[in-house]
Amino acid sequence: MSESKLEPGEIERYARHIVLPEVGGPGQQKLKAARVLIVGAGGLGSPIALYLAAAGVGTIGMADDDIVSLSNLQRQIIHATGDIGRMKLDSAIGRIAALNPHVSVTAHPARLDAANGAEIVANYDLVLDGSDNFSTRYLMADLCEAAAVPLVTAAVQRFSGSLTVLAPFRSDADGRPNPRYRDLFPESPAPGVVPSCAEAGILGTTTGVLGTLAANEAVKLTCGIGEPLIGKLLMIDLLTLRFETIRYRRAKAG
Repeated sequence: MSESKLEPGEIERYARHIVLPEVGGPGQQKLKAARVLIVGAGGLGSPIALYLAAAGVGTIGMADDDIVSLSNLQRQIIHATGDIGRMKLDSAIGRIAALNPHVSVTAHPARLDAANGAEIVANYDLVLDGSDNFSTRYLMADLCEAAAVPLVTAAVQRFSGSLTVLAPFRSDADGRPNPRYRDLFPESPAPGVVPSCAEAGILGTTTGVLGTLAANEAVKLTCGIGEPLIGKLLMIDLLTLRFETIRYRRAKAG
């Protein structure tokens, strides 16, 4: 990923980033040059997209095939009442353009699968999975590993959520391969075991917190700062405001 020169208006827009020694002009240029794919334009995808657009990520891809409904608006903050009945991608693209005209958005109006996903993922430097089901999470983990693209994956339920970063094609400081998604979740839960948000409910701010933290990981990875959640699972309980991080490793072969 190369760096892109900032225009005068962008220097003022991103001034609070640029004065941070950890980001500075070079980091902001990396953000402008970055191509980031967001899977889902819903509860998690909304804050992810808004914060990455505000941060100056140059190219944002969004994959979604759903339309905006009234029940979405309690948490999917990229959409508005007037967007009900519109494709979520159309609504999201309009909101991003209003927020930051320097950001280019590529729409992928489809549900990603094994047939179309590989070609789409290969066009990006980083993927953030904001989907709401295990099958898509496993799929994105496999596609990103095959394409050697880092993956930020978040999940939410009711008042809690989790977040991790996957880069199994790289090794840690000790030379051990980084873990895969299946090292964390070897098998998908049986159908019906994990209720959907429609069945169990979801506090709107839960998606806001996890989506914002996912966007934060994307900025760190793009700028090369801090310690990303590779090999670490962050778990959050918003009722008790408890944050816990557990470490996990690559399973031994065989």
